[in-house]
Amino acid sequence: MNIAEQIRAFEQKRAGLVAANATIMQKAADAGATLDQQQAEEFDGNQADVTAIDEHLKRLRSAEKSAGAAAAPVGGQSAEEAGQARAGVRVEVKGMNLPKGTAFTRYVMALGRSKGNLMQAAEIARGWDDTPQVETVLKAAVAAGTTTDPNWAKPLVEYQNMASEFAELLRPATIIGRIQGLRRIPFNTKIPRQTGGSTVQWVGQGAPKPVGKLAFDQISLGMSKASGIVVLSDELVRSSTPSAEELVRQDMIGQTAMFLDGQFVDPAVAAVQDVSPASVTNGVTPIIASGTDADALRADARKLMAAFVAANMSLSTAVWVMTETQLLSISLMTNALGQPEFAGTNAGPDAKFMGLPVIASENIPAQPGVAGPPIVPAGSRMLLVKASEVLLADDGETVIDVSREASLQMDSSPANPPTQTTVMVSLWQMNMVGIRAERFINWAKRRAGAVQYIDGAAYTTL
Repeated sequence: MNIAEQIRAFEQKRAGLVAANATIMQKAADAGATLDQQQAEEFDGNQADVTAIDEHLKRLRSAEKSAGAAAAPVGGQSAEEAGQARAGVRVEVKGMNLPKGTAFTRYVMALGRSKGNLMQAAEIARGWDDTPQVETVLKAAVAAGTTTDPNWAKPLVEYQNMASEFAELLRPATIIGRIQGLRRIPFNTKIPRQTGGSTVQWVGQGAPKPVGKLAFDQISLGMSKASGIVVLSDELVRSSTPSAEELVRQDMIGQTAMFLDGQFVDPAVAAVQDVSPASVTNGVTPIIASGTDADALRADARKLMAAFVAANMSLSTAVWVMTETQLLSISLMTNALGQPEFAGTNAGPDAKFMGLPVIASENIPAQPGVAGPPIVPAGSRMLLVKASEVLLADDGETVIDVSREASLQMDSSPANPPTQTTVMVSLWQMNMVGIRAERFINWAKRRAGAVQYIDGAAYTTL
């Protein structure tokens, strides 16, 4: 065997010894007893072999490094790779161009597959050569240390990097994450707000002057959280193929993005005290679409901007929020001469409409149409949001917990509190793993007129 094959063989042997010791300790813990003589001898023997293998692996890796440095490159390959290629052996060159969030997802999967055993999780992570930081983080969770120890601080920084990597992958998929200029504030911080001004008026000679007062209130964004649980079979969690990773990652991202987008822009979403915020369109009187052609769009947009002016809001830092379908229809509108109706409008990554940036998302709830005065035609909603007048509290991370021992209500609308008829399912009994994701986020309009919108928008070229 060459050096690389020896390393793989010893790593597999080491993983088997560690797993065997973990089984021994688990049996003793289940029995509530210490190790008997046979178990102790087997455990100590395995541990001694692990120590010896670790020392031998250091020597093998050192020899491999020295051989690689001494080998002369042949056509971009080392001498060993070139020899293998000539002998018909397939040489695979691994890269680090993994999808964003892979390290974080593998961290969650390792915890799930190890049933919460951090030592086994670290051994599982050792098999992912292209994400070594996962093993580093899991080892940091086992070992103790101090803040002055660089071997302690570094894994903690790597954990933060993986969590931020997941958040970075989530944000571009959401409306909130793509709006630039939102006014960020901490949770549970009171912000004074002026709601009324003093009184000033003309007075005649010798006449009394008016006395006025100012009015104030306070805005505070509490700790609101969006949370969900995904239950997977143990067989699926144990799968380490890229398709399984993609399934877990995309489901968590897509569902969180859709939920937050809908809650942010749906006018029907009202605030629930100490639970969730109202949408930014809740309580806003919309402009009803007057038609579907370019003239109607100009007239409706003029009314929308007039509402901004009436609320003493400038269009500075304002952005449009609309569906991708509506943006595409507007960008394709042409006049009788075949010229674009709205020059400069495009549906690309830097989309603009009437000189203002556009955030396009299909997660905006559609308006099915409402009969009776005023008649609202079926269509989508077009929002105009002054970003600097929307407050946002967001910790920027998604917290992940994994459990195999919990009992859950397998219901998307669980009873709160549970009753005698509530059916609880044991994850341990059903051989399943529960993964819980939580995101702390809250928002509020700084001023009432900061958001206006058109309802029933269905503009297109006739």
